[in-house]
Amino acid sequence: MLYVSEILMQNPDVDSFERLVQVIRERSEGEMFFRIDIKPQFEDTPENWEDRLEAAFT
Repeated sequence: MLYVSEILMQNPDVDSFERLVQVIRERSEGEMFFRIDIKPQFEDTPENWEDRLEAAFT
């Protein structure tokens, strides 16, 4: 299972929401499940951030 918090801890270079989306796309190929356990605290995090992260995973 892939967690947002795990991605952020393992990738300290992720400094924007758009970069987080890219990393989730890259990591989604090896995972079957995705859990949004925290809200990303970036300045560019949009209001529909949950939908965007889910779409990046699928």
